[in-house]
Amino acid sequence: MATFHWLPRLRADFVRLSSAQQAAFLAAVAQFVEDLRAGGQFRKSLRVKSVQGASGVFEMTWAPDGVATFGYGDEIKPGDAHVVWRRVGTHEIFRRP
Repeated sequence: MATFHWLPRLRADFVRLSSAQQAAFLAAVAQFVEDLRAGGQFRKSLRVKSVQGASGVFEMTWAPDGVATFGYGDEIKPGDAHVVWRRVGTHEIFRRP
């Protein structure tokens, strides 16, 4: 099982989302977690990939114009990935992923 935490910037981004956007993001995170627990082969609909020009930063799509960025931190539980959620919002977040 993986461990997770949200950076303060993501928390600030999250509260600026509409309730529908928040729900869509949280539903996508649930799918992300399910896929991570199943071995890390993410479903194509999440479009998980590296962010160009930002080493160690990845993106996940949760809506047509909804993305979140994340990275992997040091393991908290040995053998379990530790996901650090960085930003959430529209494609505007790529200015500072």
